Amino acid sequence: MEDVLTRVSRLERPLILVQTARQGLTDYCRNRHLRRVLRAEVPPRSSDAVVQLLDIEAALDCQRRQDRAAYSIARHVEVLIALMSEAAALRAIRRSRRRLQPMG
Repeated sequence: MEDVLTRVSRLERPLILVQTARQGLTDYCRNRHLRRVLRAEVPPRSSDAVVQLLDIEAALDCQRRQDRAAYSIARHVEVLIALMSEAAALRAIRRSRRRLQPMG
């Protein structure tokens, strides 16, 4: 099974979507935004959140590609913002765990 961060790194989306999502990263508030995006009472761990966000984003991208009326660019950007932020948090967690592991 492919690692979730590898899945994130392989996403190829239109530059305008990516740039717009990057602009929103500064205002991202995990507790408030992730709960809304995932429609959850309590935000899950970053690894679980990334998996859920990848699934939601894939469905949105399918709607975008098929030019469906139900497609919401605002929702897509919102999901991408959360995905970028949660993936960055997961990377940071993994880096800190590697630093804490004993050598040998």
